[in-house]
Amino acid sequence: MERLIACVHERPDALCRLICFPWAGSGTSQLAQWGKLFSNSIEVFCIRFPGRGIRLNEPFAKDMTSIVNEVTSVLLKELKEKPFAFFGHSFGSYVSFAVALNLKKNYGLEPVQLFISGAHAPHSEAVLPIKNVVISDVKDEEVFAYLQSLEGTSSDLLCNEDIRKRLVLTFREDLRVLQTFSFEKAEMGIPFSCDITCFNGSDDKPHDLQGWQEITSGDTSFYELPGGHFYLLEPSNESFLIKHITRCIEYAGP
Repeated sequence: MERLIACVHERPDALCRLICFPWAGSGTSQLAQWGKLFSNSIEVFCIRFPGRGIRLNEPFAKDMTSIVNEVTSVLLKELKEKPFAFFGHSFGSYVSFAVALNLKKNYGLEPVQLFISGAHAPHSEAVLPIKNVVISDVKDEEVFAYLQSLEGTSSDLLCNEDIRKRLVLTFREDLRVLQTFSFEKAEMGIPFSCDITCFNGSDDKPHDLQGWQEITSGDTSFYELPGGHFYLLEPSNESFLIKHITRCIEYAGP
């Protein structure tokens, strides 16, 4: 389990687990640290995708199904033993949603809450431009410029050519994974009954968040926080997220 999960602060007696799914191109360095910030009632796991961190020498995932199957098989025992919630940012939102779908369909399990950040609803037409990008046609310089514009990576790291190349490669591979995932709401109906909370940066591009309320019979709420795509890296916003997620999880109860 250590290959897949980063848990920097183990809390075996926690009442609930928060499973975090990072954004495209990234590892566990940011979201895993949330484990130190939550109260003793919540234990934080951060998913480590192949091709990065201690899994650097493993091949990248080829499609969403392989990631979903790995997360499900490794975590199923833990997810059955106590309540859990999912948090995903950007690419991680789609992965968390795909894992949640698999858990509900095949095991009758669902999170007590889904926390979605910086991502269109999975069945939105706004996802189509992402799906239609011909990745092989996009030059490394264009990918790098795009990543720079998002301001989610330290400029010191971006000055290192090896790190820059690895970041671009990892982002490309995560985008390939995203392109293999599709969700047809007409075929699925309303898959969830849990509440969904959607977060977005005020200066980020608009996301089709309203569509998320169509995939659950539970409540859906929306919060806009100051900043761009990586608003969640701002300490004040991070503090808000920690407090809000804690309230939602404790309100949901065991």
